[in-house]
Amino acid sequence: MKHLEIMKSPVELNLNDYRMTGEPVINQVRKIKDIPGIFQDEKAYSEMNPDQLAYTVQAWMPVAEGTPGGLFFGVSTIYPGKVGNEYFMTKGHFHSLGDRAEFYWGLHGKGMLILMDRERNTWAEEVYPGSLHYIRDEIAHRLANTGNEKLIVGACWPSDAGHDYEEIAKNGFSARLVEVEGKPIMIV
Repeated sequence: MKHLEIMKSPVELNLNDYRMTGEPVINQVRKIKDIPGIFQDEKAYSEMNPDQLAYTVQAWMPVAEGTPGGLFFGVSTIYPGKVGNEYFMTKGHFHSLGDRAEFYWGLHGKGMLILMDRERNTWAEEVYPGSLHYIRDEIAHRLANTGNEKLIVGACWPSDAGHDYEEIAKNGFSARLVEVEGKPIMIV
């Protein structure tokens, strides 16, 4: 950067499909085979096409991970589908630094933001275009697509928050979001 220089942003967000482009954008793809153990119905999971796309995550991390005071920006796309009666969902995580919060906002489609505190109380918030969600500290979170089209959600989180996937991989969430009679409900 030079004094008085006018520059273009290194990242662009397409407002039609919410995909990010630019050299620093990180792209992650999660297929069914990449997320074993998160669905209750293991038989239905084993019968799924292992290459079925479950979700993608794009992230712009303009500072090094772990840098205090920085922010990261991301877009998650969860594809429609179910394993048994359980909706396609992300793995879910706590933040490594538990006192860090995060914002999610709905861009496209419909779904649920599933939340769980450290005492294992679990609840969900509806996600839809325009919904805004504040995920406070010490709250695990995951997204589930309850619709028939892609669920696209924006996110912004502190660059030093980190991701603790291990806790959820080991103990899961205390409740599940399933479809019963065509509607999403939380069950234990």
